[in-house]
Amino acid sequence: MSTPHKTIVVTGGSTGIGLCICLSLLDAGYKVINLSRRKAEIDRESFSNMQVDLSSRDETSEAAEKIAAKHEVTGFVHNAGLIRPALLGDVQLNDFDYLAQVHIGTAISLTQAFLPKMKKNNFGRIVLITSRAALGLQTRTSYATTKSGMMGMARTWALELGEFGITVNTVAPGPIEATEMFHEVMPEGDPKIDSLAASIPVKRVGRPDDVARAVLFFNDPENSFVTGQTLMVCGGASLGSLSL
Repeated sequence: MSTPHKTIVVTGGSTGIGLCICLSLLDAGYKVINLSRRKAEIDRESFSNMQVDLSSRDETSEAAEKIAAKHEVTGFVHNAGLIRPALLGDVQLNDFDYLAQVHIGTAISLTQAFLPKMKKNNFGRIVLITSRAALGLQTRTSYATTKSGMMGMARTWALELGEFGITVNTVAPGPIEATEMFHEVMPEGDPKIDSLAASIPVKRVGRPDDVARAVLFFNDPENSFVTGQTLMVCGGASLGSLSL
């Protein structure tokens, strides 16, 4: 690869969307480092795992420092996330704190670690995986709040970092099957999946590779004039109401 963009850190790359993102970036010629609790079962010379609990500020900061010291990170994809659904009356603030750390705190800690070298190289690609649910969805108080917060954070970073050749964008998936998060709500074979697909303008639910292609676009070194944006990868579900 003739560009300065060579090494990308991905969080939550062991399954589902994250695993697909890792594979697509590897196929595009990047070196990929996965940060997650579980190892991703990928056997490639240009791939490595670092097992870390991203809900722990100390573990996350330690991992960030190790990676930044050893690697010239040019891209960061923050994909790790979880839901912890509850109606408003049942929302637990401990759950909110947990999601805030995983979705937002982790993104801040890792980006801060990678930023000095990105600025030095006058190049960087940061992609945060948020969600169509950031627009609002029943039982998603903590999830929607932290995911929408990622959008505002990305727009702020885009303003601060544009002069250094660093772009910051978010990808907001709608319902994506073949992921643990999706099938925790709708088990495989559940007839509700067909009903959900029928309610989406393109008449299908998404697949992990739909999201991975969007991430690949934002990571492309040639796409330097797109920053602070949110790309809804949702089949049009963001255009109206959605009920799971």
